[in-house]
Amino acid sequence: MKYFKLILSFLLMVGIFFALNSKFGAIPPIGKFLNPYTGVWQNETDEAISGTIAIPDLKDKVTVHYDAELIPHVFAQNELDLYRAQGYITAKHRLWQMEFQTYAAAGRLSEIIGEKALNYDRQERRRGMVYGAEQTLSKMSEDKNMMAIVEAYADGVNSYINQLNSKTYPVEYKLLDYKPEAWSPKKTALLLMYMTKMLAGGDEDMEYTNALRLFGKERFDLLYPDFFDITDPIIPKETDWSYIDVPQTQSPNSKPVLDSIAETIDKPDPNYGSNNWAISDEKSATGNAILANDPHLGLNLPSIWFVMQLSTPNHNAFGATLPGALAVISGFNEHIAWGETNATRDVIDWYKIEFNNNRTHYKLDNQWKAVSMRIEEIKIKGQESYKDSVLYTHHGPVVYDKNFKSDNELSGYAMKWAGHIPGNGQKTFTELNKAKGYDDYEKALQYWVAPAQNIIFASTEGDIALWVQGLFPNKWEGQGKFVMDGTKSENDWQGYIPQQFNAHTKNPERGFVSSANQSPVDETYPYFVFNDGYETYRNRVINDFFNSKDKFSIQDFKDLHNNNYNLKAAELMPYMLKTMDVSNLTKEEKEIYDTAEEWHYNNDTDEIGPSIWNAWWDVLHDMVWDEFKVENTALETPFTYQTIYLLKNKGEDDFMDIKGTPEKETAKDLFNLSFSKAVENLNDWKAKNGDLNWVNYKGTFAGHLLQALPAFSRFDIPIGGGKNIVNATSENWGPSWRMIVEMTSPPTALGIYPGGQSGNPGSKYYDNFIDTWAAGEYHSLNFLQSDKATEAIIGTQTLTPTK
Repeated sequence: MKYFKLILSFLLMVGIFFALNSKFGAIPPIGKFLNPYTGVWQNETDEAISGTIAIPDLKDKVTVHYDAELIPHVFAQNELDLYRAQGYITAKHRLWQMEFQTYAAAGRLSEIIGEKALNYDRQERRRGMVYGAEQTLSKMSEDKNMMAIVEAYADGVNSYINQLNSKTYPVEYKLLDYKPEAWSPKKTALLLMYMTKMLAGGDEDMEYTNALRLFGKERFDLLYPDFFDITDPIIPKETDWSYIDVPQTQSPNSKPVLDSIAETIDKPDPNYGSNNWAISDEKSATGNAILANDPHLGLNLPSIWFVMQLSTPNHNAFGATLPGALAVISGFNEHIAWGETNATRDVIDWYKIEFNNNRTHYKLDNQWKAVSMRIEEIKIKGQESYKDSVLYTHHGPVVYDKNFKSDNELSGYAMKWAGHIPGNGQKTFTELNKAKGYDDYEKALQYWVAPAQNIIFASTEGDIALWVQGLFPNKWEGQGKFVMDGTKSENDWQGYIPQQFNAHTKNPERGFVSSANQSPVDETYPYFVFNDGYETYRNRVINDFFNSKDKFSIQDFKDLHNNNYNLKAAELMPYMLKTMDVSNLTKEEKEIYDTAEEWHYNNDTDEIGPSIWNAWWDVLHDMVWDEFKVENTALETPFTYQTIYLLKNKGEDDFMDIKGTPEKETAKDLFNLSFSKAVENLNDWKAKNGDLNWVNYKGTFAGHLLQALPAFSRFDIPIGGGKNIVNATSENWGPSWRMIVEMTSPPTALGIYPGGQSGNPGSKYYDNFIDTWAAGEYHSLNFLQSDKATEAIIGTQTLTPTK
C-alpha cells in the first residue's frame, strides 16, 4: 500500500507539473506564467534609465536623458542613429503594444488568441489591410533615404528584442504564451494602416443605400442633408476659391444599386475625432502664436501615445509619437508646432461586382476583366490554419461575397479606399520634425494620402495655418453616397483633387484657425464634399470662444481643453422641458424634471443634469428612429443635429409616430414618453450603482488592449465632459493627448495624456498621468536644447556602437 501511495503521489506531482506548464483553451500555462524566475513577477520592476548599452550598426554614440515622467530625450549625431535609437527606446517601453497592434492590423490575432479571433482576422484580410500596407511599403521603397531610416528604426527595435529572453518578455507575452518576432518596415506600414483604418472617416454607403430604397430620395435628403443651416466650417466661409481652375467631375447620371444589404463589417468608432486650434501673435496675450491639439481616441492602456524628444544637430523635435512609427506625430520643434484632427472625408466607396460562372472574371463595360486572387492563410493557435480566397478588382478587394456576409453566388461588393493607395505619409512627419517655417510645412503635406487629416500649424514667426490634407477623389455631385454599379467604368473615381486645391487657410483675418471634425468648407467650395456626419457642436463652442474677445492666454487654452459645456443639450432640452405636458408627472418624475430645469448645461463631474440628459436622449433617439429597426437590413440613423432639427421644427412628421401604436404620436408625445422611460431607467441604474452624479453615471475607464483586461486597466476615472463636448471624454474614449505650445523662441509647451510612458503594468509609470489628466492639469515639457543640458533629468543612458 505504501508503494501505491508513493506512486500515486509521484503521478499526481507529474500531472500537476504537466497541467501548470500546459495551455488549456484560452488559459495560459499557469506554472510558466507564475514562475518566480521567468514569470510575471519578473515584470514588477521599472525600466532601467541609466548605464551604457551597445547597439549594432550605430555610427556614433546616442545620449538618452530621462526626466521625472520617464520621457526620453534622445540626442543623436545623425538621422540614421536617431531613428535606430527611437526604435530601440520605443520597443524598450512599449514592445508588446506596438507588435500587438500590427497583429490586429494584419488580421493575425488568431495566431495568439485562438479561434475566437477568426472572424475578426477574416474581416481585416478582406478589408485589405495587408494589401494597403504593401502599397505603402512599395511607395516608401521608392525613396531611398526614407527606407534607410525606416529600416534603421526596425533594426533598433530588433536590437532590443534580441536582448530579451523568456524572463524579460513583457508580461502580455507570458500571459498569452508567445514570443515577439522580428520587427520590419512592413510592420511599420501595418501600424500606419492600423491608424488609417481607425481614422477612415465615413463609410455608410450600404446603410444609406438601404435607407434610400426604404424611404425614397425626398425623405433621404431630409434626413441626410449635405450641409446644415448652422455650418461653421474649418475654412472660414468668406474664403475665395476663384483660383481653383480644375473643374469638378461631371455626373454620368448613373443610378445607385438598390440592393438590400443585411450586414456590414465593423466600422471605426464614430466618436474618434479631435480638436485643434491656433491663434496668431496678434490675438495672443503674450504676442506669441499659440497652438493646441487634443486627439480623441480610445482610452487604452498602454496608451496610444509615447512622448519623446528626438534631436540631431540639424533638428530638435518633441511631442507624441506612435509606437511603431517614426518621428513626432503631434508636437513641435524649435521653429514650428503642428497637430492633427480627423477630417472624416468620404474616401471609401462600394461597387457591386458581377462575376462570370467560375468567378475568375468580372464584368466592366460589357467586357470580362480578370480578377486577381489572394489566398489568405490565417494561422489559428492550437488548430489547423484557415484559408480564405479574397478576390481583387481594379476597385480593390471584394469584401462581401458568397464566402463572407453574402449568399449571392455571382456577385459581390468591392471596396475602393484611399487607404489602399500607395503613399509615403511617414515622410510627412519626418519632414515636419525638421521644418523651419510655413513653406517647409506645406511641402511636407504633399506626401500625405490617408487618412484625411486637418493638419494645423503655428510658427515662432507668428504664422498660423491649417490644411485639410489627403488624396481626395474629384467626385461628381453625389458620388459615393450609395453603392455604385461596378460594371460601368463611368462610376469609377475619375481623378483626384490637385493637392494645391485642398481646402486650406493661412493667417486668416479672424486671427485663429481651428478644427473639431466639422465640415471642412461651406457650399461655395467647388468640389463635392459629402456630409458623412460632421461634428456640429464642439466646433461652434471653440469658434465662439475665439470670437468672444481680442486676446487669449495659455490659461484660456487650458480652460477650453477642459470646457464641459453641453451645447447639444442646451439646444434641445429647454425646448423639451417647455413643450412636454407636466400635469401628470409622478413624484419621482417631478423631482428629475426639477433637477433638469436647474441644470446649466455643463457636464461637470458632480452634476446630475448630464446623467438625466444622457438617459433621456438615448430613449428619445430610439423612439424617433424606430423605423430604422428593420430585420436583416443594415441602417444608420440620421445625424444628431438633423434629429434635433426635426424634433424642433417638424414635430408632426411621420417619423415621430411610433410603429405599431394606434395613435399618431408627435414630438411632444415622444418627449413625455421618453422622459418617463428615462426616469425609470435612471432609478434602476441608481438602485444598482449608487448616486446619479455624472462622474459615476458616465464611468470613464482606460482599458487594457487585451479586451480591457481588468487587472491592467483603470476604472472610475474622475473626469467630466462627454460626447459633442470640447472635453470629449466619454466611457472609453476621449482626449488621448492634450498639448499646448507657445511659440516663444524656443517654444515652451505643456502636455498630458491618460496613461503613462511605460507599457509594463508593474511599473509606477504605467498609468501615473491619468489623475493629472482627469484633473485638467498638465506637465511642462522639458525641451532640452542640447545633450549637455540635464535640468530635471533623473537618469541618462548611452547607446554606443557594438565593437
